[in-house]
Amino acid sequence: MQDIIAVVFDFDDTLAPDSTSGLLDHLGIDVPRFWREAVEPLIEDGWDPVPAYLYRMVEWSRRQAPEARITRARLLEWGRRLKPYAGVSRLFDRLRAEAAAVDAGIKVEFYLVSSGIAEVLRAARIASQFTDIWACEFHYETTDGGIDFPRRVVSFTDKTRYLFHIAKGILGEEARRDPFAVNRKVPADRLRIPFNHMVYVGDGYTDIPCFSLVRSHEGIAFGVYDREDRRRWGRAWGFVEDGRVSNLLPVDYARNSALTSNLCMAVESLAQKLALRRRTYQG
Repeated sequence: MQDIIAVVFDFDDTLAPDSTSGLLDHLGIDVPRFWREAVEPLIEDGWDPVPAYLYRMVEWSRRQAPEARITRARLLEWGRRLKPYAGVSRLFDRLRAEAAAVDAGIKVEFYLVSSGIAEVLRAARIASQFTDIWACEFHYETTDGGIDFPRRVVSFTDKTRYLFHIAKGILGEEARRDPFAVNRKVPADRLRIPFNHMVYVGDGYTDIPCFSLVRSHEGIAFGVYDREDRRRWGRAWGFVEDGRVSNLLPVDYARNSALTSNLCMAVESLAQKLALRRRTYQG
């Protein structure tokens, strides 16, 4: 066990506007119609929502002329254009400073676990802040480089898999080379980052398993919502009623906002616990 705090974020509607809907709009696709007429019928037929939207994107891309298809280059280009919510880019150093103010030996690491598209998120301007990023990935055709098939799907309980990667320290190339490594048994006292050293931040149904896992191990989970979108308020409030989250807060990363303040207090609280343990062991 090391003196590390993990702050794990969802991406879409948590750190930035929906990157997938933004991409579809950028491609000239009627976004409401895509979700309503292309994706929803698959879900009603029993599809999981995430592979449903990935499949429809592949299907759309294959119908286009070669120069208009969705390629890795186009996904990366869109990712570079993405703008996170105001204040997000300053949040990471702010949270690191909160831990360092308690004890300079305590480290904060950031992770991204999303049902969005990995190439898009890895090209985003804040991508360098994350120790690792897990999201959906495509296989690409060898002829024109268009998206061909989903090779990684991250949805619902799939997201919890990556919390175990974080806990066990199975990251980067090791995680990619050996997908079964995450099943390796690691005693609780040998975990790199136990779940009770984690803060999880998300906004939607795909985050519920992560909310529950972190909360059940005495970690901290924050649900966020768009205060301008009243349609989502009831869903977000349900996270509180079900005990899924520690707090429910509007998406606002301004310096003195409720969300930023709660994140700072969460990191400070965890840092104080780790600092006490450090003093006990060193003493």
